[in-house]
Amino acid sequence: MIETKMGMFKVKAKVANPADPTRFFEEDFWVDTGAFHSFVPGDRLEAIGIEPRISREVTLADGRKERRLEGEAQFTIPELKETHTCSVIFGPKDSLCLLGATTLENFVVEPDPVAKKLKPIAAIIGGFVVSRTSSE
Repeated sequence: MIETKMGMFKVKAKVANPADPTRFFEEDFWVDTGAFHSFVPGDRLEAIGIEPRISREVTLADGRKERRLEGEAQFTIPELKETHTCSVIFGPKDSLCLLGATTLENFVVEPDPVAKKLKPIAAIIGGFVVSRTSSE
């Protein structure tokens, strides 16, 4: 399901514990390329057993700097039919769920704000072009 608001849109994502993928939740995430990492309320991550690995200074949208915990989660985006382990920031309780730039890069997609969907992109890795649409 895709929901839109002021040029932004949401995509459904499943977030699982990489050590135990049977522990997961599904949520609508705002696509936010202004966020480097994905951002999920910490209590939601803790409920599925994801533990922080490090503490990192982050800059919030309003310019404030905070130290937040960071861990790793398995993200599945059903419309893409793929799963990747990505960094995730433990946000405050009841904060928005955001899909950040690094997660989108792991899926080799970018947001298309006009069509309100994620679209494949070409990525250059070591001189080779990689894309979701390349033939195998």
